[in-house]
Amino acid sequence: MSVLSINKNNFDSVKESSKTVLLDFYADWCGPCRMVSPIVDEIAEENPQYLVGKINVDQEPELAQAFSVLSIPTLAVMKNGRIIHQSAGAKPKQQILAMLEG
Repeated sequence: MSVLSINKNNFDSVKESSKTVLLDFYADWCGPCRMVSPIVDEIAEENPQYLVGKINVDQEPELAQAFSVLSIPTLAVMKNGRIIHQSAGAKPKQQILAMLEG
């Protein structure tokens, strides 16, 4: 499954997903974000049981604020509309998968 580009207009449908959701908060100018991005893409392709989305904090400051994102990249895992795990900083693939498998 491909990665969704999430904005305030489609966020409610993402939040209400029956799947576990991985959100990647990033910015185009952020070096560590560019390191995490291909890993997030890979997880989305290999794991159709998850809904994976990316949120550009420069374009969606309200969503970043709603998740209390203070540094990027920040990865958040949601289940049943609630955040079950959130972590800032670049992570290797196994750590991101561990967050999802919770």
